[in-house]
Amino acid sequence: MKTESTNDPLQPGRMSTKLIQNLIDNYRQNHLSAINGALGIEDAHSIWFDLPKLKKFIAMIESEAAKTNPDITEEDLGIRFYYAAYPNGKNWDIMETHPVPEEYAERHTLVLIPTVKKSNEAGESDHYDFNFSGDRDSVALALNARGIKMDEDTIGENNGQIIPPYNSRGELF
Repeated sequence: MKTESTNDPLQPGRMSTKLIQNLIDNYRQNHLSAINGALGIEDAHSIWFDLPKLKKFIAMIESEAAKTNPDITEEDLGIRFYYAAYPNGKNWDIMETHPVPEEYAERHTLVLIPTVKKSNEAGESDHYDFNFSGDRDSVALALNARGIKMDEDTIGENNGQIIPPYNSRGELF
C-alpha cells in the first residue's frame, strides 16, 4: 500500500469536497460523540495554525537537517501529526513552558514532530521521528520516540487554535 501522496501530481493537495465532508462527519458522529459522552466535555473538532508558523517550523526542520547531514533531501523529510490531549486542570502546571488558554484543558490537539526517512535492516524505507538536539555528527539521528531523553527539548509544534473553545465561524465543514 502506498503511504505517501497519491494525489494527481498536477493537482497536489486536492480532495473532493464530498470525501472531506464524509471523513469529518464520520469523525464527529463516531469518535467525537463518544469522547464527548465518555468525558462529559465538548472536545475540539479542529485546530488552526497560521501559515507563517507552519513555514517557520518547516524551515527549522530543513535547516537543522542540513546542518546534521547535507545529504538529507526534502523527500527524506516529513512531519508526523500525533493526536494528543491537553491535561486536565489538576495537571495544568506541565503547560507552564508552553502557555495556552486553560479553556483547552482535556481537549484534543495535535503535536507535530519532524520525521526523516531511513532504510531499515531489510532495506525498506521507514519514517522515523527525530530530534536534532542530540549529537549533530551522528547520521543516526533518526530516533524513535523512546530514544529521546525526557528532560531535553525536541523540535515539535503544537500551539494552534482549537475549536472549541474558539468560535467556528470560519469553518466550511
